[in-house]
Amino acid sequence: MDAGGSGNVATPSAGTPSDPPGAVFGGVEVAARGLGVRGGHGWVYRHVSLHAAPGTLTVVTGEAGSGRTSLLLTLAGRMKPAEGTLTVGGLAAPRRIRQVSALGLFPQVNPLDDALSVREHLQERSRTHGFLWRRRHPDAGRSALAHARLDPDALPHGDRTPVRELTRDQAVRLGVALALLDQPGLLLVDDADTGIPAGRRHELWDTLRGLADGGLTVIAACTDAEEASGVATALLPLPVPPPPVAGDDTEKAERR
Repeated sequence: MDAGGSGNVATPSAGTPSDPPGAVFGGVEVAARGLGVRGGHGWVYRHVSLHAAPGTLTVVTGEAGSGRTSLLLTLAGRMKPAEGTLTVGGLAAPRRIRQVSALGLFPQVNPLDDALSVREHLQERSRTHGFLWRRRHPDAGRSALAHARLDPDALPHGDRTPVRELTRDQAVRLGVALALLDQPGLLLVDDADTGIPAGRRHELWDTLRGLADGGLTVIAACTDAEEASGVATALLPLPVPPPPVAGDDTEKAERR
């Protein structure tokens, strides 16, 4: 799997996918070339290219302000790029991409309601799919929590625990569970290492790797690339350097 700008190929790691038989999720292919988003003060990110197949975990790394969140929102069809091309599951229109992708917890986009419990959040998300869907999937909430490895029995008040009593790790996992209720082909998780103790961070990466091994396409963002390198299919550091300008090598050789 390649990631990054022209000539910038990510190094595969221990998490390279093998298309496991009996996949639980139906992942989708993500193909981006030369993506860039411009904000009011210039380019938020630029020169981003990546390819993510079903069953892979791509980790976007970079410091705050490097464009990590904006890139994930672009890949989810929530932001329109100023340049470059993007297809997710063969779909190019942002509104179509949104139908096959789902966001984990993005505090500035889809914050959890501190006053609601874990159960109430799951019920609210399930309600958006309609009565017939809920009848066909009566255990959807429990299954989503299990895939996100959020054990209600480990919470202070079970699934009636208010969100305000969750740790950051538990809140991120609830965000993943809510996203899984949408049955996406692409899952995006932001700030996967923010505010979580080291041991819990490793467990969260293992959870995301497990979702990818189940057939889902997972793209997550973090600051520390080292922690994710053991489970990631590919790493994409931001910012991406601009591609070399044609003729640069010739001019350098002539100056020598």
